[in-house]
Formats: sequence, structure tokens, C-alpha cells
Amino acid sequence: MRDHLLGRETDDLDIAVEGDPRAAARAIGKATDGASFQLSGAHGAWRVVGPGHAWHVDLVALREGGIEADLAQRDFTINAMAEPLGGGELLDPHGGREDLAARRLRMVGPAALDEDPLRTLRAVRQAVELDLEIEPRTLAAVEEHAGGLTRVAPERVYGELKRVVGADDVRRGLALMDAHGLTAVVLPELLPLRGVEQSVYHHADVHEHTLQVLDAVVGLERDPAAYGLEELVEPVRAWLEQPLADELTRAGGLRWAALLHDVAKPQTKIERAGGVVGFPGHDEAGADQARRILRRLRASQRMVDYVAALTRDHLRLGFLVHQRPLSAREVWRYLRATAPYSPDVTLLTVADRVATRGRKAEPAIAAHLELARELLAAAFASAAAGPPVPLVRGDELARELDASPGPWLGPVLAQLEEDRYAGEIATREEALRRAREIVSQRR
Repeated sequence: MRDHLLGRETDDLDIAVEGDPRAAARAIGKATDGASFQLSGAHGAWRVVGPGHAWHVDLVALREGGIEADLAQRDFTINAMAEPLGGGELLDPHGGREDLAARRLRMVGPAALDEDPLRTLRAVRQAVELDLEIEPRTLAAVEEHAGGLTRVAPERVYGELKRVVGADDVRRGLALMDAHGLTAVVLPELLPLRGVEQSVYHHADVHEHTLQVLDAVVGLERDPAAYGLEELVEPVRAWLEQPLADELTRAGGLRWAALLHDVAKPQTKIERAGGVVGFPGHDEAGADQARRILRRLRASQRMVDYVAALTRDHLRLGFLVHQRPLSAREVWRYLRATAPYSPDVTLLTVADRVATRGRKAEPAIAAHLELARELLAAAFASAAAGPPVPLVRGDELARELDASPGPWLGPVLAQLEEDRYAGEIATREEALRRAREIVSQRR
């Protein structure tokens, strides 16, 4: 009803039924070719998912006391409205319509957040998704019950966090979480980033820099041309729209990488001679920490691998800037080192670089973007072409060289791939000849 009053399309319906929700769910599933199943631990609730996951309906049995009692147990007034399926007047016993018109998020009753502490995080999520202000008593309750999130299943926490991080107004969402004690419970690793000063080439501490990298990732989603990628707008958009994992696109995954890419800077900070600040190893340490964070939240393995890989590799392009122009071999080595996420890594470096505006920022940004454009074009071309058919397979190579297959094969095949990318070999015979040279040199 909330979305209906806002004029928003929705593919998510909640229905309270008298009697058995299981029978109703199965009847809907049968009539629509959807799949019905019971939701684990959800008070006997059943869900029907439409073909192609185009929509879903959740069904619960009416509480004792009827629909009024059911609505009284809801979280926020804007979610405590109902309408009979057969049509009729809107049931709005808690003033949800008025709150919606006033752009106000208000809890139904004083115990609403105590009953389910996840509602503290949901309040932030709905505020940023629907552009609402959380009214003072509800905001105080969010802060009071934030600690209860430790009792909530990590999967449920992650489900709300994904939507906060994926919101258009993600900055406001993170600020609300920080100000009212939620970050300290669900993403405590972000708190030590505050006040960690960086080198003269940075203009912000690690926390603010992280948020500005996140801003830049959001900007890349909206307008890649504004970040020096005028000739790559369509491939960038198409890439970021691809599904990744955990109901997120690559754009959503990239936001998480931006949020966590410098998470290990506090513990790796050192001061060299002359007061020069450095963070040696924060890329590798950050990748390990990102894995732990996402595993704690019960993210999928693909999501864990994605964010860890981007965190580990986010410095690579910067190291290559002073080696321009790159040879074909150097391009190939970058693509190989960052595979299978080469475009994603490169886009993260763009966001990271434009969010770094200390000393000599403008020429550094220009040089970085020049190389990023080259490597992005190469990465997109490689992804479009797919894995090349090898000039010679490993088993064939071993047979031709009269050798047993073993660990030696991998490096030789990799070298052949590099030579081919560099244009030095193009046929099977040339590959065999080059392989013999490589093996001979290594003996």
C-alpha cells in the first residue's frame, strides 16, 4: 500500500489470510506457474515467486484479533496499512498515509524495534530509499536498540545493508548508521578509518577518502563521461549493469569494493623519514579483511572473491602510470593479473584516483585516466572476445616436446599466451618453436 500511494511500481506483495497460508500460496503458485515455499523462521509465512523471479508474494496467517492486530505488529506506520483484496477502503489505523505525505518515518509503537532489532537498520534503509526523515522518537529508538543487531541473523543484516549501500543517497544512509550506533555493530571496521591522515597527495583522511571513492563509483554509474571515459560510456554502463552476485549488479559490487578497498590502512600505517606517511601492504591485508567482513555477513563466495580481488588489485594501475606508453606485453600482464575482473578493477582505480586531490592532483589524475582508458578498452575487448583457442594444448605440447605433463607446463603456456598477445607468434608451428626455446632456456 505504501508503494501504491507513492505511485511506485512494486513486485512485492504481502497478504494476510484467514486460515492456512500454505494452501493459499500453493493455489497462487499453481495458477501462475510460480514456485511456493515456506520462509524459514518467519512465523509460518509462505512465499510465492513468479516465473523468472518477476514478482513475489508473501502470505501469513492473520493474527488473533484480525487485521488490526496484524497491523499493530508492523514496524513503521507507512508499512501498517492494508486494503481488502476484493477492494474497499484503506485501513490505516496508525496514520501511515499522513506520515507518507509528510515524508516521515515513524514506528508503529514503542516496542516495534525491540521486537525485531533489524528494524533499526531497516529504518535507515527505508529513509534513504524513499527519501523520508526519521522522526525523533523513532531515531532515538534506533540508537537505543542498535546493539540488538548482534542477535539478528547475518543474512538478514546483509540484506538490509546491501540496500543501504545500493541506495541513491548512500552517503546519507552511512551517515545515519554512523550517528546512531549501527555502523559500530554491523561494519565496525569502518570506524578506525576516521582521523587516519594520509600523505600530501591526499586531501582527506582515510574515512572521508573512502566515502569520496564511493561517491565517484556512484558517479561512474550515472555518467562515465564525467570521469574522463567519454569514448567508453556504453561499454562501461553495459558492464556495470551485468548481474554479479547476491542480487547485485557489478555496479553494486563495485560500491562494496569502494567501501572496503582501504579498510586495512589503519593497521598498516607507517611514517618514513621526513614524516612521509605510507601504508605498505594495505592492498593484500585489505583483501583478507574484506573476505572476513563479507563472510561474517554470509555473502556469497562470488561476492567475497570479487570484493577481495578488487581490493587486492586496486593499486596495480597506479604503479604502471609512470611506465607509459605500455607495450602489448605489459597490457597483457595487467589483464592477466586482474582477470576475471579487469574492467571492474580499472573502474575502481578511476574512482580512487579522482577522489585523491592533494598535491599535484590534476596532472596525476589526467595521466591515470589516460592509462585507464587504454586498459579499459583492452579489458572490454578481451571480455568480448572470450578465452582464445590456444595455438597448442598442454597435452599436445608435452607430447611434441617428448616430456611428461607437470608443473612446468603452466608457465610455458602462459608465456605463449603473452607472446601471442604481443603479436610475436600466430600459428601452431610458431608456438611449438617458441615453446622449445622457452624450455631450453629454463634448463
